[in-house]
Amino acid sequence: MKKDNGLYWLGVTLLIFIVDIGSKFWIVKHLYLFESINLLSFFSITYVRNIGAAFSLFEGQRLMLALVAIVISIIIITLLYRTPRAKKLENSALALILGGALGNLFDRLYHGYVIDFLDVNFGAWHYPTFNIADCAICIGIALFILSSIKSHKKDADHLS
Repeated sequence: MKKDNGLYWLGVTLLIFIVDIGSKFWIVKHLYLFESINLLSFFSITYVRNIGAAFSLFEGQRLMLALVAIVISIIIITLLYRTPRAKKLENSALALILGGALGNLFDRLYHGYVIDFLDVNFGAWHYPTFNIADCAICIGIALFILSSIKSHKKDADHLS
């Protein structure tokens, strides 16, 4: 990360990491596995363990998933280092993804699984339980795509 923007992006990454890990430790301390607290008719806090990746893909592939997270984190750190400060949306997106990836990586290495607890359902429809790191990764990916679209549009406008 360049000196002039490294602290901001590091701060975003650390904030996501700390809030994610803190929330997971709170869940483990206060809930039993599979215990659920209904907060709204469609939203609960439910303690589950995910031994795979998103949507429980690659279950039981702890080492492979950890290695993928490490490689992705290194790539993101490199991108953050090389991306100009003026690209705030892109840098924010990368910092969110990095914070989430590190949060889930910590879980995978420390616990052997990822702790999920945000549980959404509407009637019979149930979305897979997720965590704050997952939210940060999804928001970061969406912002990165938006940044890429805006950048592509800006480049196309300059060529016209």
